[in-house]
Amino acid sequence: MSERRIPRLLQTPAVVLLLIWMIVPLSMTLFFSFIRYVLNNLRNPQWTSPSISNWRGFGNYEFVWNNDNFWLAIQNSLFIVCSILIFTVILGVSIAVLINNAFPGRGLVRVLLISPFFVMPAVNAVLWINMLLDPVLGLQGLAVAGINDFIAALQSVPVLGGFFSLWPEIEPISFRATQTSAIAVVMMVTWQWTPFAILIFMTSLQSEDQQQKEAAVLDGASPWSQFRFLTLPHLARPIAIVVMIQAIFHLSLYAEIEIVSRGNGNKNLPYLIGEFANNNIGAASATGIFAVILANIVAIFLLRMIGKTLMD
Repeated sequence: MSERRIPRLLQTPAVVLLLIWMIVPLSMTLFFSFIRYVLNNLRNPQWTSPSISNWRGFGNYEFVWNNDNFWLAIQNSLFIVCSILIFTVILGVSIAVLINNAFPGRGLVRVLLISPFFVMPAVNAVLWINMLLDPVLGLQGLAVAGINDFIAALQSVPVLGGFFSLWPEIEPISFRATQTSAIAVVMMVTWQWTPFAILIFMTSLQSEDQQQKEAAVLDGASPWSQFRFLTLPHLARPIAIVVMIQAIFHLSLYAEIEIVSRGNGNKNLPYLIGEFANNNIGAASATGIFAVILANIVAIFLLRMIGKTLMD
């Protein structure tokens, strides 16, 4: 047996297991998407079990395509993912640059900054929606009540009281509402995933060429010029990697949406799949295939962007 065949034989079990792990669920989902498979159907009990005799063709895809919630889920998925990526990259780069310089207690600050990443998504959502964003008992509600009380106290001040009496009373925002629940999801996921971006960017900044920065300082370059022309290009590859990894994870968000709004006007594709899966497995499978297609489109776009960044 040649020396080349031994490594391949040793790798074969892992490769075969990985292929089975990927192909079997995808094949089952693809098969279910082409048949009528409804768990609770008294009129047509034959649809309650997966069978080739229940073949429907592209009927499930047409049903999902014409569903208003499907387009809402796509728009919401793209809005949530793009918003989280923008905020995490901006905050991650800014904080990483700030804590890259030596200062007392830097080690403790780094640990505290990274710790939110280890909070479970469900726990993170419960803490944010109840303790921070609740309009009555949360930090938001207490802050708004405090501001209103302060303005009310200023209205009794001579001379200035007339000016403050014109101020309207501030109303707290209900982040469980249809219009704002997606914003709540963006905030809580951004808080949890910004430490991941900080960790990647801090690691990359350790390898930045300090001689170039010293030469730039001697040439009279401002801190902003150093960041724009030296630090930011150095972080281009880590930024591309962070964007790709986070996009893959954020396309599958579920727990945060379930806890914040129960999908009330704030569905994404995984949540829509969960709703269909309660009864209509065929429609859920078709939605899953659409989700796979969307994920691949996003992945191709990101890979092209990353490939261009790596080649520059």
